[in-house]
Amino acid sequence: MATRRRESHLHRYRQIADVLARHGLGYLVSVLGLERFVPFHRGLLGHPPRVRAYTRPEHVRMALAQLGATFIKLGQILSSRADLLPPEYQVELARLQDQAPPVPSEAVRAALVAELGRPVDEVFATFDPTPLAAASIGQVHAATLLDGTEVAVKVRRPGVVEQVEQDLEILQNLAVGASRRWELADQYDLVGLAQEFAQTLRAELDYVREGRNAERFADNFRRAPDLHIPRVFWETTTARLLTLERIRGIKIDDLPALQAAGIDRQALAERAARITLKMVFEDGFFHADPHPGNFFVEPDGRIGLVDFGMVGTVDERTQEHLVRLLLAVTSQDTERLVDALLELGVARRRVERDLLRRDLEHLVARYYGLPLGEIALGSLLADALAVVRRHHLQLPPTLALLFKTVVMSEGLGARLDPSFSLTTVLAPYAERLLLRQYSPLVWARRLLQASLDAARLGVESPQQVRRIISELERGGLEVGMRPTGFEPLVRRFERLANRIVLGIIAAAFVNGLAVLTSVYRPPGLEQWAGVIFAGGFLVAAALGAYLAWSILRSGRG
Repeated sequence: MATRRRESHLHRYRQIADVLARHGLGYLVSVLGLERFVPFHRGLLGHPPRVRAYTRPEHVRMALAQLGATFIKLGQILSSRADLLPPEYQVELARLQDQAPPVPSEAVRAALVAELGRPVDEVFATFDPTPLAAASIGQVHAATLLDGTEVAVKVRRPGVVEQVEQDLEILQNLAVGASRRWELADQYDLVGLAQEFAQTLRAELDYVREGRNAERFADNFRRAPDLHIPRVFWETTTARLLTLERIRGIKIDDLPALQAAGIDRQALAERAARITLKMVFEDGFFHADPHPGNFFVEPDGRIGLVDFGMVGTVDERTQEHLVRLLLAVTSQDTERLVDALLELGVARRRVERDLLRRDLEHLVARYYGLPLGEIALGSLLADALAVVRRHHLQLPPTLALLFKTVVMSEGLGARLDPSFSLTTVLAPYAERLLLRQYSPLVWARRLLQASLDAARLGVESPQQVRRIISELERGGLEVGMRPTGFEPLVRRFERLANRIVLGIIAAAFVNGLAVLTSVYRPPGLEQWAGVIFAGGFLVAAALGAYLAWSILRSGRG
């Protein structure tokens, strides 16, 4: 079993390396400006043929698509991380379509029987074997319950969990290796990002959790007549199977159909934006994938929402930080803005505070004096995230999801109504958030918590001091230091020492060979002398060539 698992891992490693190498060659051709001489973009390496050369972001997208479900999801999540990737990569990765060939109907029925413990006909009055949609993790089928209720049944693909778990383990190993070899990977905590991605993807694999998310949204919007959250049918729901009330309506970005149905697109854009803003600022629990395919306009005018696998939360601490950022921007206080940004925990290493403040001053100056309704929130966030990338900062995952959700909501509103401004709809929510954060009740609760913390600290401090004194008396107290500023110098000294040792070994080998042949002359040496000298010369030359190559590779003499 262990041998088979190891072989499977090695095969997957080879597959990943093959795909990356194939697309990495495209990078090299692009960087050197040789696109017109080499017809790789015409299909030679398996890409769809076309006249125009593929760009680097396109190569990344195609490589992830070829590697399957885990990497498609990775690309989709990275498309929302504007703090990590420049806009051209975000736009390209957002095009990743989570589509796959449908699972054969026999396999779907077998999965249903295995999960429900009964024949399909005893559970559903009708079950359409042709899926409404087929993705890399699951596919959705139309069905009817025995009482006639129309439902959508989401079935997880057989074997997908095992494949995802293998890929997640490989990604974690690759992240660890990259952090050791690539300084930028260590700066961005690639290992931590891989762990966050694994948690997100595992949550999407669990359909019970998705069902609970749907019920939480339904509870939050139970008094909202404008939004329809489908009901979950728990009798036919498991970790591999999710049964939801079927939503029927017009896709929210189908503009001709909306026009034919007489839907007021301006009012629809505002309603959709208010739904998202309520999730963020009132409920603290939001749908983190608000693309047009998940919104439907029903015949009665309600907005139907589907797909609850990716969600985000906004806790009180995050709301407080958002208030501080907002106050700093509106008051043009860049010092406070730097403090608020760094308090978010975005800095993995030491930050040049003066340079960060200068960039933020330029950012704030662009929007100085503009009314809130005239500020394009997407442009403001894009400019802010460019500063974040420039200084190698990294947003907390929840905040990155929140920014992505806000930008997607603004884009959806602008598609429905070109004059739409999200900041106009956002203003009342921001004002209420400010009032709530600085209300006497909130301050009284904070003072109470601070008093309890101070009392606990006063009680526990003598015991902690006594422990420290005891450790000092026993000599067991140690202080650890990590002088990160010296790391490049230490690595340079290590490389220099390695080269010196290698040079000494090469010189000693040549000298020893010469001394040995001059002192020790066994019978028949003359006929082998040429071979011995040639072999010694080749070994010495190999050592010298390796030494020269290592020096040239590092770019230092």
